Amino acid sequence: MPEQHYLEVSGLSKQFGTGDGAVTAIRDVSFHLDEGRFLSVIGPSGCGKSTLFNIIAGLMSPDAGDVTLMGESLLMKPGRTGYMLQKDLLLPWRTVADNITLPQTLQGVCRKKALQNALPDARACGLEALLHRRPDELSGGQRQRAALVRTLQSGKPLLLLDEPFGALDAITRLSLHQLLTGLCLRKGLTVLFVTHDVDEALLLSDEVLVMGCQPGRIIGHYTLTQAKPRAITALAHPEMMQIKADIMVLLEQEVKTDAAG
Repeated sequence: MPEQHYLEVSGLSKQFGTGDGAVTAIRDVSFHLDEGRFLSVIGPSGCGKSTLFNIIAGLMSPDAGDVTLMGESLLMKPGRTGYMLQKDLLLPWRTVADNITLPQTLQGVCRKKALQNALPDARACGLEALLHRRPDELSGGQRQRAALVRTLQSGKPLLLLDEPFGALDAITRLSLHQLLTGLCLRKGLTVLFVTHDVDEALLLSDEVLVMGCQPGRIIGHYTLTQAKPRAITALAHPEMMQIKADIMVLLEQEVKTDAAG
């Protein structure tokens, strides 16, 4: 009997449109992820990363293939994963406290109990003194930390993070990398992470998938052995430098092929 992995993505394909205008977003995408691992997906714009995430999140049906979590299909079953996007999507009329407790209060947990549950994560993310503020009173980094806490409070076993730090400056991103790594290690989180930044993928991940485009497909899979948490100096390690070079070559080839096509 084949080994059952925590998350199994098997032969996913998705096409949009028909006839001459049809676009194959992803074709025959397969990979697995074991519990407690952090996997980054990186690739050129238009390679189908968001389509892949929407299928895993149960928001879109594939034309072929399946996604299973602990042996149960996730297809068209929204709400089974935590999902964080690049835009924080905080409700502007609610305080930080009311935003981060939203996942639990929607499940019927009283606000006081939900806030008690969220406080450790809020404290770890440096938000304890900001709970009374509204989103327009926060910096970009503070808003993303609040969005991260809200995602954690979903209580879902698998987190999908779609370029959550892409709009932030480099210094703020490094700070949030350290924060996210610490939370993942402490909580044993299982994470799928989309990024366009190779360095970000190398700093955060246990594994990196590289996707090509036209159609979206997996063209590289790398396992990182450097211990975590990783300082930015880890990028100078020979293993990391070689993996980065390999990924950059793959991405450059894809961009050239796409431009020529």
